[in-house]
Amino acid sequence: MQQIKRWITALILIPILLWILIKGNTACLAALVSIVSIFALEEYLKIIFGNGDKPVPTAIKIISHTVSTALIITACLGSWEILFLILAINLLGLAVFVLFGFANNHTVFNIIAKQALGVIYIPVSLSLLIFIKEIDGGTFWIIWLLIVVFANDTGAFYFGTFFGKHALSPNISPNKTIEGSLGGMAASMVTGFIFCQFFFNDMSLAFLTIPASFLLAIFGQIGDLFESAMKRASNIKDSGRILPGHGGILDRIDGLLLAIPVLYVYQVFIL
Repeated sequence: MQQIKRWITALILIPILLWILIKGNTACLAALVSIVSIFALEEYLKIIFGNGDKPVPTAIKIISHTVSTALIITACLGSWEILFLILAINLLGLAVFVLFGFANNHTVFNIIAKQALGVIYIPVSLSLLIFIKEIDGGTFWIIWLLIVVFANDTGAFYFGTFFGKHALSPNISPNKTIEGSLGGMAASMVTGFIFCQFFFNDMSLAFLTIPASFLLAIFGQIGDLFESAMKRASNIKDSGRILPGHGGILDRIDGLLLAIPVLYVYQVFIL
């Protein structure tokens, strides 16, 4: 039943996502990314502060969501200089938070460290999608990225289900196996090659994407385990319930968050 819900949710959301990517402009993508970032960041804060005696400070939420939205807007402007300025302003805001909170809470640095990680982890990574969109053929590269990451997840699940015998990381995610991991990598490389050829009709480019797909699979799986470790540390099963069969937004994009920077670097320095 869980898998049926996952596929139904995917079949509903995929056409909407494709329409935004293909028919929409950069502003449409930025609006979507902003919404995803806000929900994912909210889920992250819930997870990372899950074991605390106190709720997430309101000031931390305000700073986080303001900075997240500003980073996406800055990406639309194509300005790395302003992006770094916003990150510096985020640090300034956190410093002020420490000054006002240190007297009553000497663990305040734990709070700001968690917030700083969340900003780098989610909105900075997602903002790179805007930069990729502006690259020649950027829309199809984003679709290609989503397909490769999806193939990694799907291949890992089904290879692990049918052939999995050796645990990949039992302390973090007991159900994930080495066989599933290898199956996900293989599915990513094959799918990446086929769809690159389909989108760009360039055989040499398609061969260049094989190592890219391999790296995307590895970083995608690391991202998946990273989020699983956060949830296990806080004794939380799912980051949320907004997506039937998938859990929360962060559960769905955990692998994508580490894969996006890999594709951006590959685009800038190799392709």
